[in-house]
Amino acid sequence: MNTYAIDLSLKPTTFDLWHVCLAGTVALLALILIVLLLSMLISLMRGKKKPAVLPAAPTPEPVVKIVEKIVEVEKLVHAPAPEPVVLKEATPDAALQLLGLLQKEARFIDFIKEDIAAYSDADIGVAARVVHEGCNKAINEHFTLATVRSEQEGSKITLPQGFDAATVRLTGNIVGHAPFTGTLVHKGWQVTGIRLPKLTSGHNAAIVTPAEVEL
Repeated sequence: MNTYAIDLSLKPTTFDLWHVCLAGTVALLALILIVLLLSMLISLMRGKKKPAVLPAAPTPEPVVKIVEKIVEVEKLVHAPAPEPVVLKEATPDAALQLLGLLQKEARFIDFIKEDIAAYSDADIGVAARVVHEGCNKAINEHFTLATVRSEQEGSKITLPQGFDAATVRLTGNIVGHAPFTGTLVHKGWQVTGIRLPKLTSGHNAAIVTPAEVEL
């Protein structure tokens, strides 16, 4: 049996392609090993610097509160609609009848229609007295009159809130709301009774006084 002795101290004297591939492989493996070592070292250093992550606190469950809401409902009550104002049509018969009574008792229309510019004050005064007496007689015979206010004229009176504006007319400086305090200038008049004569059927009330013909 033949034996071969290998001298490891000998240096190769030739450098072929096989040796080139072997040297490149060794260099590549060494480079890969170095890269892996560096990667592991960097990972260890990052792991030491990273702070510990505390466990997340449990999220509290939402508390549902029942709130009782009181809603006030205002009921609008509409005021009743005002009644329509009905205007009464005044019949002319009563007015014509009164005018006829004044003409009959006091020659009222004759006095009003007369041109008194040519008469003296004394003559007018005499005629006015006759008209006054006749008008007073006609009014007292067919009407009952009373004063609206019982106080003396010139006295101070106070009108409360809600006074009847149809019976009292305010004059002067009217400011604000009632009550009002003022001076009674006129008592006012109101009719409490009417006694007009009845008219016959077919009577023409427009003829206040008929014409007179003396034969």
